[in-house]
Amino acid sequence: MVIDAIDKAAGLSPDEALFAARRFRPEFVRGAEECRLSVLQPANDQGLAPNLRVALARRMAALNDDPVLMADYDVQLAQLGPTEPLLALARGETDLNEPLATIVRHVDLITLTPKKAEANHIALLAAAGLNNPQIVALSELIAFVNFQTRVATGLRLMRSA
Repeated sequence: MVIDAIDKAAGLSPDEALFAARRFRPEFVRGAEECRLSVLQPANDQGLAPNLRVALARRMAALNDDPVLMADYDVQLAQLGPTEPLLALARGETDLNEPLATIVRHVDLITLTPKKAEANHIALLAAAGLNNPQIVALSELIAFVNFQTRVATGLRLMRSA
């Protein structure tokens, strides 16, 4: 059986009951992995390069206090030749040039306080130069990484029980 990114993040191995339990719904396992690939390595990146996407994913893993995912995204980011601004973004810095500054404010808002998100926050992304496909791609990335951290955390808790 294949170990997917969520298994890896949760520390699951094929000999564990929880690993097998995830396979009762193989479409969910497969769907999560397909989603991960589509948001981190899409066929058309819409102008949001893979190294930016992984840097943002690393930032969200840190905001969610997930050292396992942080380490995984660090490895992925190193393989993509990140620029210094992207490394700063990934480390959680906020003193960034546009459009990165607006992007990270949005990522941080949605990750930490999604209830505070309003329509004008999307308008701020557009004002920073993002087009509609880029805003959608960013939203998909934010949704997936926050989903991934919550599922991995839940699986870790179940594993430790």
